[in-house]
Amino acid sequence: MLRRFLVNYFKRHRNRANQVFHLVGVPLTFLASAALAVQGKWAPAAICFIGGYLLQFIGHAIEGNDAGETVLVKKWLGMSYVEFGPLSKESRPTDP
Repeated sequence: MLRRFLVNYFKRHRNRANQVFHLVGVPLTFLASAALAVQGKWAPAAICFIGGYLLQFIGHAIEGNDAGETVLVKKWLGMSYVEFGPLSKESRPTDP
């Protein structure tokens, strides 16, 4: 299961800019926001959470694919989505 996740993750994050945005955005979203929330610093926690996610979404826009959460929601709604960016061999829109 972890192997499958990592293989998929690396296929979806091939663009260097996307990798950098995730390198900053993921810790902001999950670590910094949680640490600040535990300290009761709700406004900075919210800023880190939203800002971190924003960086990740920018990375996926640069990559040319939908973010994982967007893929999930579009699947649920029966909408087409782009799971892999142009740098990936799997690059193509996915229709439901």
